[in-house]
Order: sequence, then C-alpha cells, then structure tokens
Amino acid sequence: MNVYEYAMKVEKDGERYYRELAEKADDVGLKQILNMLAEEEVKHFVVFEKMSKSQNLPIQTQVDVFSHAKTIFQKMRDENKNYSFSDDQVEYYKRALLSEESSYKFYTEKALMLEDDEQRKVFLRIAEEERQHMVLLENLVEYVSSPAHWIESAEFNNMDGGKTVQGQYTN
Repeated sequence: MNVYEYAMKVEKDGERYYRELAEKADDVGLKQILNMLAEEEVKHFVVFEKMSKSQNLPIQTQVDVFSHAKTIFQKMRDENKNYSFSDDQVEYYKRALLSEESSYKFYTEKALMLEDDEQRKVFLRIAEEERQHMVLLENLVEYVSSPAHWIESAEFNNMDGGKTVQGQYTN
C-alpha cells in the first residue's frame, strides 16, 4: 500500500467513524460538528485520490471549523439544557482525538520525506487541518466529560486553534 492509498484509507475510516458518532449523538449541535468533521475527511480523501492519480488538485476553501464549532457551542450554552454523556461516549471522542493525532503525525512525517514541493505543501496543509481537528476534539472530550461545567465556563478561547490557513490546496 503506497502513501496515498494509506492516506485515503485513513480518511475514509475517519469519515465513517464521525458519521457513526453523529448517528449516535442525541444532541443536534454535536451531530453538526461530527458531520462537519466527516465532510473534512471526505475533502482530504478526494485530495489524496487525485494525488494518487497525478491529477490536478481541487481548489477548495477551508472550512473554519473553530468558528463553526464556537457558534454551535454558543447556541448549546444559550439553550441551557442539561446534557450528560456516558463513559462510552467520552471514550468514542477520545478515540477520535487519538486518530486525528496519529493522522497529523503521519502527514507531517510523510511531508518531510517528499521531494516534490507541491505534494509536500499539500501534506503539510492537511496535517494542519488535522491539528485543528485535534483542538476541536480536545474541546469535545472536555465537553462530554463535564458538559454542565464546560458550557457554563466556556469562553471558547481554547478553540482558536492557532493559525488557520485559508485558501486552496495548490498555490
């Protein structure tokens, strides 16, 4: 299995996992966040698929996952519902976080091995997006671990995620 096939498998597995979690989620806001993450994985899959076939990469603007998630969490806080989650649900989100961390490391390491400058940039861009997903999932883990406390005290400052790269996959 080459690097592109492996990356496509990782992204397809990630999409499937997020869709399963979204289906299990009772809260509309969590469903939206999880489906947004699934769509991000689809976008990555398409890029790696095109790279594997030496095709032109699609021009795609990046979704601002932090802004979107902040809006959803703000709405959840405003609704002031009492949320509770099982230990299993907490573990599901922790597993997703570990998967994103693994993807981030893999794409970063592979980028450093690539000789083609454009491909290296694409791998680094996707690695950055995976890092942003990690930050979002860290917040989700905190939220499902203690929803009442998190919603009450959340200023959402820890979801700025650092640098957000806007634009396209190619220069």
